[in-house]
Amino acid sequence: MGTMRQHVLKLVIGSMLFVSSLTHAHAVSSNATVPVLADLHLLKAIGVPVFIQDPQINLGFAYLTPDAQLRLSLLAHRYGKCGGYEVVQDFNPNDTRNISISMSYIKERLRRDIQWASGPTSKVQIPFRQDIATATQAASKEQLMKWVNWLSAFPNRYNKAPEPNAHVVQLKALIEQMRMRSKRQVMVTLIDHKQTKQKSLKVTLPGTTRANEIVVMGGHLDSISFDGDRAPGSDDNASGSSNLLDALRVLMAQKQSARTIEIFWYAGEESGLLGSAEIAAEYKKANKKVVGVLQLDMTLFPGDGPRIISSMTDFTSAWMRSILTELNTHYVKAQLIEDKCGYGCSDHASWFRQGYHTLIPFESSMRKMNPSIHSKKDNVSPKLNFDHSLLFTQYAIAIAMELGQNTSLVPPAY
Repeated sequence: MGTMRQHVLKLVIGSMLFVSSLTHAHAVSSNATVPVLADLHLLKAIGVPVFIQDPQINLGFAYLTPDAQLRLSLLAHRYGKCGGYEVVQDFNPNDTRNISISMSYIKERLRRDIQWASGPTSKVQIPFRQDIATATQAASKEQLMKWVNWLSAFPNRYNKAPEPNAHVVQLKALIEQMRMRSKRQVMVTLIDHKQTKQKSLKVTLPGTTRANEIVVMGGHLDSISFDGDRAPGSDDNASGSSNLLDALRVLMAQKQSARTIEIFWYAGEESGLLGSAEIAAEYKKANKKVVGVLQLDMTLFPGDGPRIISSMTDFTSAWMRSILTELNTHYVKAQLIEDKCGYGCSDHASWFRQGYHTLIPFESSMRKMNPSIHSKKDNVSPKLNFDHSLLFTQYAIAIAMELGQNTSLVPPAY
């Protein structure tokens, strides 16, 4: 990574980044604003000053008031995109060079990813495994429905709610009960955060011979509503959270893998990827060897039709997407299409910014995603399809087992 960072430092000096005067930024930052990285087109559309920007990768740095955060999210939904952004938690207002370096680093990551995808080793070849086929068939639609309904029954799971951890604590207790029935070693941990009172939840399935190498899977557990206090968040994101929960149930019945598997239910995604950004930054600081990162966020609404899954190509890894294609061919057999969701559309962006290889399969193309998210109408209804969502549980199982055991799968070193 050192060589790439030196290259990025050179890029910053002569890059196409445009840096505005930050005198005004200091003034607005004291007025309940947060520094964010977000989709450049959306930032400009809502009329906020963009202080650092790179049009080539459609990424900008700005300060957002609570009202601007809401306007950005609403505008994103209007144009069929996720209204995400990442709160920059490591930002020093007296030194903006880190933002420029970070944006150039992301740009260089994307360039090298495209280069890898067009190279001779871009097609990952993975043999069929009967144990994975059997495990993916153990995914349960009934369990998925049960857990989505359970999470949707909470009035909301908002990170700024009076009781932001009620559902987190109860999910931990549920997983502890599951752990007692498993012969496999399982560790369950609550994670405190600096930017939010809401906690993230982590489950660790320790590895054997390569325990220091980690396969990360995650989804956000929080919900939000723009039309009142009721925020069931059935699709966004009780769905992905429940996929991970059922994948955990299946994985606990499998033999211990060579690599460690970690599953996260993140806090505060809807408020700027708060939980995942902090966790990913800590992993990078500790030089943890993360093999790959799977994000599951919204899996219940088959906007393009049942069994048509969208794989996001922006701010994700071509290597991980190639693995998804192979595993889909062997075990899931859905139709994969490609789309882009913009920077910060979900927690994988936090890991991508820290240099890790990420993947996010999505329920549909962005323009046909669930129109009811972030409202009280995001509830369990006939428009949702649990057979469609079950495919994502199967993806999680297959990725955990393949990356967990196949140590010949090594991410490209860029």
